[in-house]
Amino acid sequence: MSETEEAGLKRMTMRSWRRGMKEMDLILGPFADETLAQLSAADLVIYDRLLGENDQEIYTWIMGTQPTPAPYLDLLTRINAFARVRHTPDCS
Repeated sequence: MSETEEAGLKRMTMRSWRRGMKEMDLILGPFADETLAQLSAADLVIYDRLLGENDQEIYTWIMGTQPTPAPYLDLLTRINAFARVRHTPDCS
């Protein structure tokens, strides 16, 4: 039995907020809340696969301290940009 689109989005959102590292919760959780529903079906497949990766590795890819595997490059570039805007203090 296949899950519905709504159930898949809820599952991925929950997995985005319940990571092994608090830093990843704060990066992936808000990204999931604000953008998962707008991602293409292909991007959702990649995001779901990304959620199965080790947090420490994902973190190094997002921080740019290790090269990002090609299948995740576009999506992690978008996640990185989202996180930088979200977590940059407004100095005005």
